[in-house]
Amino acid sequence: MTHLCLHVKETETAAFITWILGISDTFFRLQKMAHTEEMQWRNQTTITKFILVGFSNLPHLQGLLFSVVLFLYLVTVTGNILIILIITEDSALHSPMYFFLKNLSFFEICFTLVTVPKMLVNLLADDKSISFFGCALQMFFFFFFCCSECFLLAAMAYDRYVAICNPLCYTTVMNQQVCWRMVGGVCMLGIPVALLQAAWLFNLPFCGPNVVNHFFCDGPPVLKLVCADTSLYEMQAMASTLLFLILPFMLILISYIHITITILKMKSAEGRRKAFSTCSSHLIVVTLFYGSGTLMYLRPKSKYSPDVKKFLSLFYTVITPMLNPIIYSLRNNEVKLALRRMLERKVFSWKW
Repeated sequence: MTHLCLHVKETETAAFITWILGISDTFFRLQKMAHTEEMQWRNQTTITKFILVGFSNLPHLQGLLFSVVLFLYLVTVTGNILIILIITEDSALHSPMYFFLKNLSFFEICFTLVTVPKMLVNLLADDKSISFFGCALQMFFFFFFCCSECFLLAAMAYDRYVAICNPLCYTTVMNQQVCWRMVGGVCMLGIPVALLQAAWLFNLPFCGPNVVNHFFCDGPPVLKLVCADTSLYEMQAMASTLLFLILPFMLILISYIHITITILKMKSAEGRRKAFSTCSSHLIVVTLFYGSGTLMYLRPKSKYSPDVKKFLSLFYTVITPMLNPIIYSLRNNEVKLALRRMLERKVFSWKW
């Protein structure tokens, strides 16, 4: 019996050693293949940095553009930080609608942070270069925040749908846990889309010019520098664009169709006015965001000149994020009252 147990143990040990050796062999084979592919990629990709042209073809506007963009950027960051502080400090705004608004403001700050600081530096500096890795990273975060914001706007529309169409179930359906899960889901949806766009594009060979005719590393202008067949990537890029633009927009549209039907059925004029006022700010933001995004990414390739495309990009990367806190603060009485209460508390504390 003892000999049998020893024999079994020896057999198991031998099998384990064989398994380890097999894994080691597979690992070294994969490592060799990866090294070979890396060497081939390095031979194909001779570019180590990109030159962002930006608005350098408009030298007479460089100073003016810098001043305007810097002002808009500071207003954007200040306004969105103010929205976050107001919602965080005022307990009257601790509801799902303002929870999503706070996250939207955070996304807007991050979204502008990806592109605007580099653009401001390039407007003044002679060296307008960005490293290969830096360009890939900028593209990843641009797509991530853009995609996440699209789905966050859809989540905000769903919140309004539940609040107006099913008010009795609102606190049960839109509890804190559900809200956090929705925001987490929004981020999780943004990661694979952004990773696919950036990783695929920057694994294609770049062996020609390195001048990007844009003020940041956007997909279409960088794609023009690839020296290989890009038809498959373009098909995937269009599918991804349809996913993060059309799908959330359809969800928003369906939500607001139900909301409109419910509002029209209300007998009280005051109830209709109040219900519509809670949705109007969100509708304006959705129109601005999707309008500029559609003009930029869902239009014929040759419809606009490169300069027009840059100014369109400037609209949705700088102007739209700046307008969001203004729209929500000016059109929302609760936010205005919360701002007044916060300022009164600050003034009172300073006096003492």
